[in-house]
Amino acid sequence: MTATAAALDKRVIRVGTRGSLLATTQAETVRAAITAAGVETELVVVATAGDKSAAPVQQIGVGVFTAALREALADNTIDVAVHSYKDLPTAQDPRFTVAAIPAREDPRDALVARDGLVLGALPPGATVGTSAPRRIAQLRALGLGLDVQPLRGNLDTRIGKVASGELDAVVVARAGLARIDRLDVVTEALEPVQFLPAPAQGALAVECRSDDADLAAVLAELDDATARAAVTAERALLAELEAGCTAPVGAIAEVVDSLDDDGRVIEELSVRGCAAAVDGSDVVRASAVGAVADAEALGRSVARELLDLGARDLVEVTEPASSPTAASTTTGSGNA
Repeated sequence: MTATAAALDKRVIRVGTRGSLLATTQAETVRAAITAAGVETELVVVATAGDKSAAPVQQIGVGVFTAALREALADNTIDVAVHSYKDLPTAQDPRFTVAAIPAREDPRDALVARDGLVLGALPPGATVGTSAPRRIAQLRALGLGLDVQPLRGNLDTRIGKVASGELDAVVVARAGLARIDRLDVVTEALEPVQFLPAPAQGALAVECRSDDADLAAVLAELDDATARAAVTAERALLAELEAGCTAPVGAIAEVVDSLDDDGRVIEELSVRGCAAAVDGSDVVRASAVGAVADAEALGRSVARELLDLGARDLVEVTEPASSPTAASTTTGSGNA
C-alpha cells in the first residue's frame, strides 16, 4: 500500500458506473488500478434515465448519462464515478472534482461497414447509422451522397445493424470498440484531417466528491498529463463556443514535438477544431499550436477563431428525422 493509499485504510471505495458492457469495462479498469494501489474497492452499477429511454440523445440530453452517477456521488451511494469524459457537461459542478484522466484511448471515429468497405468506397445512397449531429454534419459535408440514418443503442446493437444488413455502415467511437475488444469489426479509422472526433472522445473522467481529499490524492496517481492537457484544450473550445455535448462540433488536441528557436526539440500542443451545419452545407475549421501549459487558452483561442468564421450560426443542433429503424433501438448509449 502506498503512503497516499494508507489514508484510505478500512474504507471500501465504491466505484460507480452505468450498466452497459462498455461502461462497466471502463469502470473496471479504474477499479483495478485503485485496487492495485492497495485500496479495497467494489463496483456499483447505477441505472440512468438515458439507459431506459429510446429517444434520440439530442432530445433527452447527453447529461442523462452522467446525472445519475453524480447524484449517487452526492448522496454518498458511491465514492467514485467513471464517465466517458465527452458525456460530461462543460460547466463545472463545485460538488465534484475530476481527480484523474487516465491515459486516453485513440480518439478517432471508426467506420464499421459491410464487405470491409472504407468510407470513400460506399456507393451513393448507402445507409450509414449515427445520431451524433457532429458525425451527421461531417458525413454530409463529404458530399458522398450517403443516406445518414438515426441510430441509438449499445455497441453490439449498432454493429449488429450492419451484420444483419439493416444498414450498410455505422460510425462509432474507436475507443469504445477497443475497450470491449471489438476492433476486428473496424473497416476504417477516420482520420481527424477529414473527420474530427468529439471533444474528449476516448478519455475517461474519474470523478469524486470535492471534499474527499484523501481519495482525490489516490486517484491523482492514475492521471495522465498528456491526456489531461488534450482534454482541457478540447473542452475549453467547446465551452467557449457555448455549445452542448451534442452540438456539431469536433476537436482534437495532440502533444507534438517541435523545434524552438535554438533548434532544440520541445513538446507543444496542437489544437484543431471545427463547427458544421448539420445538413453538411458548411464547415468552418481553425487550429493553433502553443505551450502544453496553455492548453485551456489554446482551446479558447481556436474557438474564438471559429466564431469569427461563423461558427455561432452552425452549432445549433437539428434533430435528425426519426425512422422505424431508429425507433426500434431501445438500449441507450451516450459514450459510443
